[in-house]
Amino acid sequence: MISLADFFNLNRQIIFFVYGLVFFILGIAILLQVRQSSHLDLARSLRWLAAFGIAHAFNEWGDLFIPLQSGYLDPIIIKVLGVLQLALLAGSFACLFEFGVAVLRPLGRARWLHGFPAGILLVWALVIFFVLLPLIPDVKIWYRSANALARYFIGFPGALLAAYGLRVHTLQRIKPLNVPVIVSMLRIAGISLGVYAVLAGLIPPAVPFFPGTLINSQIFQQRIGVPVLVFRSFIGLIIAATIIRALEVFNVETERRIESLEQQQIINAEHERMARELHDGAIQKVYTAGLLVESASRLSNAEGEIGMRLERAVTVLNDAIADLRRNLAELHGDANTASEPLTQILQRLAQDPHYNSLVHIALTMKLDENQCLSPVRSGHMLAILNEALANIVRHAHAQNVKIRAGGSGEQLQLVIEDDGVGLLPEAQNGYGLRNMRDRARLLNGHLEFSNANGKGTTITLDIPWVD
Repeated sequence: MISLADFFNLNRQIIFFVYGLVFFILGIAILLQVRQSSHLDLARSLRWLAAFGIAHAFNEWGDLFIPLQSGYLDPIIIKVLGVLQLALLAGSFACLFEFGVAVLRPLGRARWLHGFPAGILLVWALVIFFVLLPLIPDVKIWYRSANALARYFIGFPGALLAAYGLRVHTLQRIKPLNVPVIVSMLRIAGISLGVYAVLAGLIPPAVPFFPGTLINSQIFQQRIGVPVLVFRSFIGLIIAATIIRALEVFNVETERRIESLEQQQIINAEHERMARELHDGAIQKVYTAGLLVESASRLSNAEGEIGMRLERAVTVLNDAIADLRRNLAELHGDANTASEPLTQILQRLAQDPHYNSLVHIALTMKLDENQCLSPVRSGHMLAILNEALANIVRHAHAQNVKIRAGGSGEQLQLVIEDDGVGLLPEAQNGYGLRNMRDRARLLNGHLEFSNANGKGTTITLDIPWVD
């Protein structure tokens, strides 16, 4: 029966492969999940953690593949590969260091450390090539010494700063989002990074200087019976699992932004309903009452008590109509800024982060830069476009949206085309589509929906420039 030490020595290559694979999966998962459109500061910071994972994976795989190549490659090439492996080790630790700086920077902390990881990486390179290399003629000892210095001066402080930064960022920026599971995952990841700082930063290969003479990977294995690489692999697995689980925060962010769009659409629809009731109901009734009172005042003695009271009543009714019209204008708030050129309105809509962070919007316009619709007509047109984009974001699962605008003579045509799942039958009679059709009728225009065999929806709006 083999000893525990012999078992790990026999499976050393498997351990190197698994260790590298854990960090490689961490890096790739972050790159695939982190979204360019995210408004979370964590999204920009995590890219440094992804760079650390991928670079560190290739560094560890170097311990597996470089010895396999040494049997048939030129020794000079093997030495170059060893130097590249050292560069990957130090560079990966610098990325981890930068991750710690990046997660603290939005909180107003660690700004003085900006550029420090790159600076310490440069100092490390100068020391190992211009100080250590002339002093240590044995290449293997030089490799181990350079490895140890990278761990002591870049890996250890970098991992500690990353652990601290991730914890503080989680408490201040992620916890208020009310996602307890994700907060717990990030906390575990932060603790694991702290443990990793000790295992990866303070336990180097055997080197002839302090503190490597007291604790190194060989002494660790002799005392514990298990290589430190196994513990690093286990901690790396925890870091990868918790970070990948925490990446769901970006799905939560997207869902909440879509929910915000839906709520805004509900509010807009309610404003539209109230505006129509005011216009078709209250204003008309008050206006009719004013006409009746005004006709009654003409039949009475203008200088008599009844005549003067009727005149004051007409004034009050006119004031009431003015107030109602002002309230109606406030409900049509989307028309307040619509007197600008149509090209500017469409460009602003296409650049709206509520939409273009969820789908890619391509805008094509064949319009005069100074062409305008009236404020009211612009408001209705913009409401139709907003409803169309909101439906695409919520229901179509589209990746791309094309908006084309062109004017021919007295007509304006707008085409919104997406590459989603198409217009579902149950959506044909939805409130949103009815609202779009109602607004198109108010514009004296024509609105058409067409499906391209389940490969997307095309909405075409034709309206006159003037009513």
